[in-house]
Amino acid sequence: MTVGHDRADVPVVIIGAGPVGVTAALLLARRGVRTLVLERHQDVYPLPRAVATDDEVRRILQAAGVGEEFAAIARPADGLRLLDARHRVMAEFRRTGHGHHGYPQTSMFDQPRLERLLRDALARHPECELRGGVEVTVVGPDTAGPVRVTYRDDDGEHQLWAEAVLGCDGANGLTRAAVGAVWEDLRFEERWTVVDVRTTADVRCWEGVDQVCDPHRPATFMRVGEDRYRWEFRLRDGQEPVRELVAPWLPHSNDDDFEIVRETQYTFRARLADRWRSGRVFLLGDAAHLTPPFIGQGLCAGLRDAYNLTWKLARVLQHGCAEELLDTYESERKPHARHVIRLAVAMGWAMTGGQDGAAALRRGLLAAACRIPGLTALAGRDLSPPLTPGPLVRRRLRRGLAGTHCPQPWVTADGRRTRFDELLGDSFAFLTAAEPWPSLDALGQGLGVRVIPVTELGDDGALAAWLRAGRADAVLLRPDRVVVDVVPSGGRDFTDTAGWAPLLHTARSTPSPRRTSGESPLKGVTR
Repeated sequence: MTVGHDRADVPVVIIGAGPVGVTAALLLARRGVRTLVLERHQDVYPLPRAVATDDEVRRILQAAGVGEEFAAIARPADGLRLLDARHRVMAEFRRTGHGHHGYPQTSMFDQPRLERLLRDALARHPECELRGGVEVTVVGPDTAGPVRVTYRDDDGEHQLWAEAVLGCDGANGLTRAAVGAVWEDLRFEERWTVVDVRTTADVRCWEGVDQVCDPHRPATFMRVGEDRYRWEFRLRDGQEPVRELVAPWLPHSNDDDFEIVRETQYTFRARLADRWRSGRVFLLGDAAHLTPPFIGQGLCAGLRDAYNLTWKLARVLQHGCAEELLDTYESERKPHARHVIRLAVAMGWAMTGGQDGAAALRRGLLAAACRIPGLTALAGRDLSPPLTPGPLVRRRLRRGLAGTHCPQPWVTADGRRTRFDELLGDSFAFLTAAEPWPSLDALGQGLGVRVIPVTELGDDGALAAWLRAGRADAVLLRPDRVVVDVVPSGGRDFTDTAGWAPLLHTARSTPSPRRTSGESPLKGVTR
């Protein structure tokens, strides 16, 4: 066995080339950070797994540079319905039209196609290298300097050193042990069978997801593509053949047009790693959290991890920002991951009703609650609540804008229509509803942050209305489009710049150019 040494020339090693790992590599590449992605398999896993995403994650894929390609393989869906044991609708959570982030609120897709387009994009970036067919055997030990990664391939064993390591290696990967993390059990574990079918027959369905709330036969059903459908059933003794399970949706008269693409069994679990970081080693995706799939947020949560961490890591590695910036990754993402898992567990209990003596009572209460006017609309709101207060979220009002995402309308610049994020670039930005005042301009100049009056965006007043509804004259946006802080209506300054300005300070960059009088605030804004 040979040992090779590739020392100190890899800024970031990413373990795992699934959607989370490759998206993280793309997000870093678009900020000029080189990555090496190490993957056990040589190619994309060919069978479908994740099938749903939301508008916020569509925005993340846009930031990764694959927004248009993903649109070509995605299909908008209408939301979620809860059905009783006789398949009668108890509640409907509509998610139609375009959401806050500028995309359909729910989209269905085929994961192998997503992974293929992500890898194709990766191949176009010289900053990224993907090595397949390798097994990572050691990460660490944790030191104050670069992180050692040991891996094995057909040529033997190799070591390299990285400024940071992202563990995107799933629930059974080794990175979680490397950071000393253990699972917190959030009290849900069930065995389910998942069946993907291809048929052109007339399947009884709607253009969304159905959850059958039957304790004897809980099920999930959805149309994934033009001729692709998925069913999920909780396992029980004496499991029926697939054809019998799907008969309520597709009668046996269609047997000549029925192809099982995949049938497999999963154990759905609810777990959360107790720590997500040790030094410069981080956990993302299933390495950090596991959720039942009932609200379609498993992959979404992992992509949110990648978006939250990568811009912070790039600023530390490339611009000399304070190491404390990286502390905000776990403090911001972990509460949201817990929130999503609890929602999924609650939906699981709604579907199954549990197995104890109170199951019938819970099902009765669920049916009654679903008839309360406005409750389903409330429950169907955005699955991404505001971030908790911290160094990069200066929230003072419970319903204020801090910690929430800026909307993404279509805007007009240089005579063309484009999405707002394409104009913002990859750094911070001040948005103001009025002509920038001297102190705001000076603050922007000192921090290298662009000041953008929203009245000049040609967005039909969408952003001005958003600021007005949030009682704000100006906001500071992070690179992931989250509001850091707010100048309240009638105010003239941010009141606590000492809370976040030190984290924005860059030791190795120059401020953005000051715009001249009469110059468009969008001139020169590029990715």
